[in-house]
Amino acid sequence: MLPAICIKNLDHYFGRGQLRKQVLFDINLEINAGEIIIMTGPSGSGKTTLLTLVGGLRSAQSGSLQVLGQELCGAKAGQLTQARRSNGYIFQAHNLHGSLTALQNVRMGLELHKDISPSEMKTRSAQMLGEVGLEHRLNYYPDDLSGGQKQRVAIARALVSRPKIVLADEPTAALDSKSGRDVVNLMQKLAKEQGCTILLVTHDNRILDIGDRIIHMEDGKLVSDRAVVSVT
Repeated sequence: MLPAICIKNLDHYFGRGQLRKQVLFDINLEINAGEIIIMTGPSGSGKTTLLTLVGGLRSAQSGSLQVLGQELCGAKAGQLTQARRSNGYIFQAHNLHGSLTALQNVRMGLELHKDISPSEMKTRSAQMLGEVGLEHRLNYYPDDLSGGQKQRVAIARALVSRPKIVLADEPTAALDSKSGRDVVNLMQKLAKEQGCTILLVTHDNRILDIGDRIIHMEDGKLVSDRAVVSVT
């Protein structure tokens, strides 16, 4: 069975000419379907850059980066757009549209999928909000929701299309400890039910236990890759 994500000898640079600077160095990583991978490391270590490359938000430049069997190194804009349709994204800032209700925000996660009817979009969005415990907040606007509730809406939006891969960048950074724990438990539960792969960047040591493996970045290099040992 092919890995969901396969990275070999990946380098990446920012800038051009004399300002060109290498930010990722010889990254090698395999992530299997259904795995939850936690990525840690200090600020500036390359975590978010790697996440955006895997997510097709920018084009990989050197080496090999295969996501769901598709090579993204040197991919054209149209290929990256197609690749992004298999992903769900959760960021530190929930990035909700203030003029849209919770239901409308979640529905945006289905807008790229032209094979889904408007009525089905609405039904699936309401069901997903129910899954995250917001069935009574469908028509609330972001300003009327707590920080934890906004992040739950963001999770619902990321998962409503049943993506094969979920990419999360500091999803608990703006939350208190209880809300943060609730959010990652929810991500873990829904992802396992849907069988998708999660790559999650965090500085939050309190949530490391939800992962199957922890990879650690420093100075643009992947310096460790270890399994999470469950304590029962």
